[in-house]
Amino acid sequence: MTRVVLPSPAFPPRAPEGAGNLRGRESFPDAAHHELANAQLRRNIGKATHTIREKRLQVTAELPDWEQLRDAGSAIKTDVMNRLPELLEQFETAVTARGGVVHWAADAVEANDIVTRLVRETGSDEVIKVKSMATQEIGLNEHLESAGIHAYETDLAELIVQLGHDTPSHILVPAIHRNRSEIREIFLTEMDGVDPALDDDPSHLADAARKFLRRKFMTTPVAISGTNFGVAETGTLGVVESEGNGRMCLTMPQTLITVMGIEKIVPTYADLEVFLQLLPRSSTGERMNPYTSMWTGVAADDGPQNFHLVLLDNGRSAALADAVGREALNCIRCSACLNVCPVYERTGGHAYGSTYPGPIGAVLTPQLAGMNGSHDPNSSLPFASSLCGACFDACPVKIDIPALLVELRHQKVEQAVFGAEAAAMRAASIAMSSARKFTAAQRAAGLGRLMAGRKGKISTLPPPLSAWTDARDIPAPPKQTARQWWDSAEGRREIAEARQGVGE
Repeated sequence: MTRVVLPSPAFPPRAPEGAGNLRGRESFPDAAHHELANAQLRRNIGKATHTIREKRLQVTAELPDWEQLRDAGSAIKTDVMNRLPELLEQFETAVTARGGVVHWAADAVEANDIVTRLVRETGSDEVIKVKSMATQEIGLNEHLESAGIHAYETDLAELIVQLGHDTPSHILVPAIHRNRSEIREIFLTEMDGVDPALDDDPSHLADAARKFLRRKFMTTPVAISGTNFGVAETGTLGVVESEGNGRMCLTMPQTLITVMGIEKIVPTYADLEVFLQLLPRSSTGERMNPYTSMWTGVAADDGPQNFHLVLLDNGRSAALADAVGREALNCIRCSACLNVCPVYERTGGHAYGSTYPGPIGAVLTPQLAGMNGSHDPNSSLPFASSLCGACFDACPVKIDIPALLVELRHQKVEQAVFGAEAAAMRAASIAMSSARKFTAAQRAAGLGRLMAGRKGKISTLPPPLSAWTDARDIPAPPKQTARQWWDSAEGRREIAEARQGVGE
């Protein structure tokens, strides 16, 4: 009998490097160092996150079954991940049966090419866009621009970011790092037809944006959207938003192209009952979104007459194949974890270098795009957290983000070559392997008192230990360790006196 050796199954590919916005140009510590120097940014983000956080706490406290809703949301998403292939096939069948055309995109490159081709086939060189994390992830706007097609963001915050030649810094509020004076300057400089006397009153700024966008809504034949949910049972897609721009984009153009991450599926229409309560309360602190738009295929003489759905993988299958990390795909993009994170509040979203910032971004980005060695900026993201657990408490679908961060840290260490950090850990392991060695190490550490000098603090250490003293002083080691004190005559006397006092 001939022995047949089967190869191990290949791990699904991550999102390709150089395409899209899932990898920054510098590590999180370096980027955060720059952002922390921006006092205005810290004030803007601190004020906004505090406001959203307080609103969320008020509206979630109104529901006596809030924790049960979180449990239900978590269970539905876990079920989706356990049978994602079959649900996607069911979804494709339902969309096609109702007049839609489904395209499968393995990665950002393929998705960008598909959307560009579809726009060109309409003959238009302009498109209007609904706010979409998926299209930001793949860098669609930049790709369309290179093909001579201009994409107009219609969400007010996204428009501010686009006109300011900036990048989003928050999942829900992309321009959270801008204040109204900055927005006024952007509008005066970049927006056509703006009154030069425009002031920074929020209602006046919104009115200027409305006039600018109204012309685009009325004249642009192609719209591009993302989606919050896709229903496998019916082929229905849904977008929730607060401004009405989404409703305009989803109903007025002749052609609608939707880019959807494959994890956005829910099994049945009834499942939306859970998520349409969880999402608005967790994201904007509202009981429900002002605009909830749903569409199923194409309806004659009603809305877009050409509907294309691009199902995007871009590393999601790789995340799904990770038995631990796949939980990150349960995310419904509410941004609640960002609004409670002490690290995000101080650094802002740009420090993460990815479309997905904050705690969930620190998990999801490495899952989608990988961590390719110690010099890859994504390798630093799992360490961009204090592991305080606030993100887990806030997550509406109970993603255990701290546990996932610890797992990714473990994976990063397993992949790392032997270096200074590994050498330090090896030395610590040896020192703690016996009482004798630990005592010797403690005595050696006492030499640090020489570095501290008279002031009793160590202010400067050589690399790579310098990270400990860049922003803090280290207290000098004590004259005696606890073990030395315990064995000394003074220690024995004080212990005996203490015991005598307890006996009395």
